[in-house]
Amino acid sequence: MVIGSMNDAIIMLAAICFPILFGAVILLMPEFSSRNRLLGAVGTGLLVTGILALLTLRCGEAGICLFSLGEKLEIFFWLDNLGRIFIVIVTIIWILAGFYSFEYMKHEKEEKRYFGFYLMTFGVLLALDLAGNIVTYYLFYEMMTLLSVPLVLHSKTREALMGGLKYLFYSLCGAYMVLMGLFFLNRYATTLTFTAGGTLNGELTAGNEKVLLVVVFFMILGFGVKAGMFPMHAWLPTAHPVAPAPASSVLSGLIVKAGVLGVIRTVYFLFGESFIRGTWVQTAWMTLSLITVFMGSMLAYREKIMKKRLAYSTVSQLSYILFGLALLQGEAMTGALLHVVFHAFIKSALFLSAGAIIYKTGRTNVDDMTGIGKEMPVTIWCYTFASLALIGIPPASGFISKWYLAEGALSSGTGIFTWLGPVVLLVSALLTAGYLLPITIKGFLPGADFDYGSLQKREPNLWMVIPLIVLALLSVVLGIFPNPLTEYIRTIVSTVL
Repeated sequence: MVIGSMNDAIIMLAAICFPILFGAVILLMPEFSSRNRLLGAVGTGLLVTGILALLTLRCGEAGICLFSLGEKLEIFFWLDNLGRIFIVIVTIIWILAGFYSFEYMKHEKEEKRYFGFYLMTFGVLLALDLAGNIVTYYLFYEMMTLLSVPLVLHSKTREALMGGLKYLFYSLCGAYMVLMGLFFLNRYATTLTFTAGGTLNGELTAGNEKVLLVVVFFMILGFGVKAGMFPMHAWLPTAHPVAPAPASSVLSGLIVKAGVLGVIRTVYFLFGESFIRGTWVQTAWMTLSLITVFMGSMLAYREKIMKKRLAYSTVSQLSYILFGLALLQGEAMTGALLHVVFHAFIKSALFLSAGAIIYKTGRTNVDDMTGIGKEMPVTIWCYTFASLALIGIPPASGFISKWYLAEGALSSGTGIFTWLGPVVLLVSALLTAGYLLPITIKGFLPGADFDYGSLQKREPNLWMVIPLIVLALLSVVLGIFPNPLTEYIRTIVSTVL
């Protein structure tokens, strides 16, 4: 069944199906006769998918129901403004990290396997962004986990295998919490289709509010696993560092955002924000978010391995978003959605910078980065601009999102959280400066005792440098010109609050 334009529905399906099928074909094909043929096929797949994804942005109010698994259990795709935001960031970052991989994956084996799963995961993420109900979202959420696990354990070292298994175990635990909620929603909701304001049936819900509060809390926790929220965060600093750097960048910048999108859909489009406002669920959610913000920053500050430090940073930064959503307040939600966009570009740039350093020098420890700015100036400048944005130094993008988060907290009327939230965010920002900027300082100012004679230029080629520059520029430019994106997000927020 098609709702709206048939052409729009076809474009939506093509954007989802093409990369999944194209990636599967690459996996099933015999070995390519040359590496250039493989890269040509992958590049074609990325660009065609990117074009299809961007064409979906022009689609109107269109939807398509592929088939039904039973009453209310439809596989249904629908495009709304929230989905458009996620489609844009997924498309830009996935293509940039994909082209970055052309050079980076030279020193990795099984490139055909990597690129096959990489393309398939691209399509699944687009399906999540276009999911029109919780059944469809859950189906592709599970598929995303299964298809991204090979990206984590790609090197097949013991650490990679353990990291991949840990990622799988935690993700499945979280998904089953969501599945439990789906059972209850099928009983108490008028529809499982995402609807601004919620879909709970008032008559059926009456008298069962306590049970449903437990259900929504478990769903938040379940999606929070992918978003690295305490106490289910431990997979993230284990899995991200062992994956190839471009895989780490999309894991940290995009795949974890599937958990965030799941929380938004659950709270604002299924249960409705009014259902949990002022309840113990909101209090517990805000508490866990702030614990995660502080804990992640502290662990990142103490960590010496660069990619693991960035992974702990992701744990912290994602809970900035979750805290903003938990406040159930317009300015805070605006800040949370802005941070979804900004963090995606920033953290992808940071992980790709780390990957460039590892690829050219083999250095993985922060203490070994002395003088790296003299050897790789373009890479470290990109790292520095992204770091300033993550810290929240104006006019970089992170400042804008954190400003809205703090303003939203102060206006939220949530008791102790009105002032505790901004305090924790400020402390976290200081810790963020403490664990990111020393690499820049030691990299460009190694000191008088440093052996300058040992320096040699190690800048990577354009396949790696151009994606870095683009992401670093986006991290800064979106902060200088934030108004178009901010106004667009305000229109989304106004529909659910």
